[in-house]
Amino acid sequence: MSYDKDHTVIRFDIVKNRRKFFIASSVIIIIGLLFTLFQGLHLGVDFKAGTRLDMFIGKEFNPTDIEAVIKKEVPNVNFSKVTPYGENQAYTRFDQTISSDTLMKMEMALKAKYGEQVSKQVSSVDPSIAQEMVQKAAIAVAIAAVGIAIYIAIRFQWLFGIACVVGLAHDVFIPIALFSILGLEVDITFIAALLTILGYSINDKIVIFDRIRENLRTMKSKTIPELEHLVNVSLWQTMRRSVYTVATVFFTALALAVLGSESIQNFSLALLFGLVSGTYSSIFIAAQVWVNLKERNMKKKKEVM
Repeated sequence: MSYDKDHTVIRFDIVKNRRKFFIASSVIIIIGLLFTLFQGLHLGVDFKAGTRLDMFIGKEFNPTDIEAVIKKEVPNVNFSKVTPYGENQAYTRFDQTISSDTLMKMEMALKAKYGEQVSKQVSSVDPSIAQEMVQKAAIAVAIAAVGIAIYIAIRFQWLFGIACVVGLAHDVFIPIALFSILGLEVDITFIAALLTILGYSINDKIVIFDRIRENLRTMKSKTIPELEHLVNVSLWQTMRRSVYTVATVFFTALALAVLGSESIQNFSLALLFGLVSGTYSSIFIAAQVWVNLKERNMKKKKEVM
């Protein structure tokens, strides 16, 4: 533990150990990339053609009995295992769109078995619409990230903009990688979570970058050790604010994930992963990327002189 001349406590030299953080993030990203390439993403109906069938049974049931009813009505269509959730509810997903007449027959068969309280909710997407949704989702995330990076470059300086791009790419990919590793469903709420994550992440990065910029005006940064010390001081000056801010949203998202309905569970989990990733990247990735870029510029200027 050390102090700077303004009595800012530096509990741990973050900048000195930045390579360890780069390696840790790289390992997670590589593992996630391998899972994504070989295992793929568990796409929801929003991004993959097919039909999702949610069923309210209203009493205790055996998933295999429901699967038997489905196989009888659509014997030649692949579908996922019937998964219970909530109170006496279940869902499954078909690999192709199912006609309303066939779905009605399923509902009538289930009512005959479990009672008139049985009801269904259906979500169907055609192949062309699914492909369009994937493209628009990717474009939405890309536009948001690029727009934020451009703002940072104009508002601060281009080195901050580059560091911001690296940090935001990290923040987007980590939830995607974790969803692939855990086999969680990626649907339109997941994209909403990613856009929310970008907003919180950039807010945290702006606070840190702004403090670095302020300290550049008042603290010496002519040498590399002085620059690294300046960034360490800036990070620890904003550390409490960063942790408290993310903790407030984190526990709210955790409550939604634990107590919320199944329909928002994936959104809550994506938000949890993204909040942790965003805070981590702001302190240990984006700021450290800026240090590397700044040090490279300083070395080039010395070589020219």
